[in-house]
Amino acid sequence: MSSPAAAERALLCDLFVEVGPEAPTLCGDWTARDLAAHLVVRERRPDAGPGVFVSPLAGYTEHVRAGEAERPFTEIVKRLRQGPPRWSPMRIDVVDRTVNTVEFFVHHEDVRRARRPWTPRPLDDALASALTAAVSGPMGRALVRSSPVGVAIEPDGAAGVRLHKGDPAVAVTGPIGEIVLFLYGRAAVAGVDLDGDADAVASLRAAELGL
Repeated sequence: MSSPAAAERALLCDLFVEVGPEAPTLCGDWTARDLAAHLVVRERRPDAGPGVFVSPLAGYTEHVRAGEAERPFTEIVKRLRQGPPRWSPMRIDVVDRTVNTVEFFVHHEDVRRARRPWTPRPLDDALASALTAAVSGPMGRALVRSSPVGVAIEPDGAAGVRLHKGDPAVAVTGPIGEIVLFLYGRAAVAGVDLDGDADAVASLRAAELGL
C-alpha cells in the first residue's frame, strides 16, 4: 500500500503536469517549475540542503535549484515522481512518514490554492493520521518556535497538543490539514479558528511560522 507521502507526491506530480510550468504557487514568486525543481534538489542534492536554514549558504542552494529548473519541465516532474535515489536520507521510513508527508501535502496545496476557485479537499484517514502525528512532535514545535505566545493545536477528532510554551496561549483548531497549513505559514488560506486572548491571537497571526 502506498504511504501518505507517496500518495501526495503522485498527486502533486499529476497536478504539475495539469497546470504546467508557469502556474503560480503560494511560495512567493515561484512558479510550478521553481517549486518542482526545489523538491528535486531537496532529495537529490544534500549538499544544497543547509542553505535552506543557513542564510550565508542560501546563494549556493538557489544556484543549484536554478540549475535544476533549466531542465525540461517534464523531466523535472519525472525525476520528482521517481522519488529520491537509494542513498538519499529521504528514503528512510521515519523521514518519509514525518517530513515528506507534510512537505508534499503543503506543496500540493501551494499549487491547488494558488488558483481560484479552490475548496479544501477531504483527507483520507491515513493522511490525516500521518499529518497529526507529524506536527504533534518535534516538527510541530519547530514550526511555531518563533511564536511570541503559547500555541496548542486541537485537530478535529483528536486530542489537543501543546507545541509552544507561553502565557497567554492560543489554541489553533480545525481540520488537521488546515492546521498544518497554518503552522507552515499559510495563514491566508488556512481554514482554522484561533481561540484565546485577542492580543495573543493577533500576535500569533503576525508571527513568521514555518521552517
